[in-house]
Amino acid sequence: MATTASAPTVSAVHGTIPAVLLNTCFVLFVINTVFFPSAFFAHGWIFDENGLGIPTDFVNVWAAGKLVLEGHPALAYDWGIEKQVQVAVLGQSYDGNFAWHYPPPFLFVAAVLAHFPYAVAFIGWAATSLVPYLAVMRAIVGRPFGWLLAAAFPVVLTNTLVGQNGFLTASLIGGVLYLMPVRPVLSGICLGLLSYKPQYGLLFPLVLIAASQWTVFFTAGVVAATMALVSWLAFGTETWQAFFHWIPMFSQAFLTEGRAPWGKMQSIFALVRYFGGTEQLAWIFQWIMSGTVAVLLALMWRSRISYPLKAAALAAGTLLITPYLFLYDLMVLAIAVAFLVRIGLNQGFRRFELPALGLAAALLMFYPLVGAPTGFAATLIVAGLIAGRCGLWRASAALQPRHATSA
Repeated sequence: MATTASAPTVSAVHGTIPAVLLNTCFVLFVINTVFFPSAFFAHGWIFDENGLGIPTDFVNVWAAGKLVLEGHPALAYDWGIEKQVQVAVLGQSYDGNFAWHYPPPFLFVAAVLAHFPYAVAFIGWAATSLVPYLAVMRAIVGRPFGWLLAAAFPVVLTNTLVGQNGFLTASLIGGVLYLMPVRPVLSGICLGLLSYKPQYGLLFPLVLIAASQWTVFFTAGVVAATMALVSWLAFGTETWQAFFHWIPMFSQAFLTEGRAPWGKMQSIFALVRYFGGTEQLAWIFQWIMSGTVAVLLALMWRSRISYPLKAAALAAGTLLITPYLFLYDLMVLAIAVAFLVRIGLNQGFRRFELPALGLAAALLMFYPLVGAPTGFAATLIVAGLIAGRCGLWRASAALQPRHATSA
């Protein structure tokens, strides 16, 4: 009787895909698939009705690559010069800047893309970076449904629309977490490659030390250092100097001056600023959340909580600790969701989990309608589901010795 009372209520037979989850993913997949050819021919994607390039994020990648090919990689960090190249390829100007602020190793990717015409590079980048993301999601879920879940994730549309690198970031974080228990060297390589977006690697050293994952830790360090060395040899000292020179200006522009509307960023820092809070107050909230997440993850990774839950928590945690976070960055949330879905398919979903995931998806989809940090709320929902599962796991583990004794 104690066993029955403490067991979770599930929404489907273990191992089966709930119809509501399957149907919802299929609908979202169709929307994502149909949108882009429709938007392209309706002049709402890449080119406008006048045949001019639509100003969007990908132009900074192509322009930076163009400067590399012309022998001036350091100039990619100069906002004025970078914008001149962007205006030339788009055929029109725009307000503000699409600034290049990635570490020099990512200039290799930009240079490859700049070999191609702008539209070809845009579509090719989206399609090529999508492949490892789909593969990682399939591997995490552990069954073909993973392909559909990956393609249905709402941020797929946003990331592809602006030509961002969310697919690559998600595939690297997913690769780190999926490979860590079985292929630690490959996991470390993925983590080292993630250094192109260093704000997403902040939690990993802490967690790897807590879990004594030394192979992953040192492999990642070697890969990151090698990438930095090779980029220094290829692009010169002045490129690294330019990177460190412009980063404080970038931080000043986006985290202090708010050149991007606060509603566009999906962090607790941006949420406080969105509702009129001061920068100091926003940093207080951000540091409290970051510290709390870091401590909880370190404790979790030292515990006997199941690995999929640890992995899901770390994926969600990477999004909660950074103040600079846009909607396309929430592709990483798909990794946390994939681990949760894996757990649900293997153990059964609790009654509220699928509705909660549906709410998170709706918040991601409705962002364009409200222009508020709804993605932050979606991340909190997923984090809450992970926390709930951790409590359930602990309760189940606590019951095991008593069952064994009574038997």
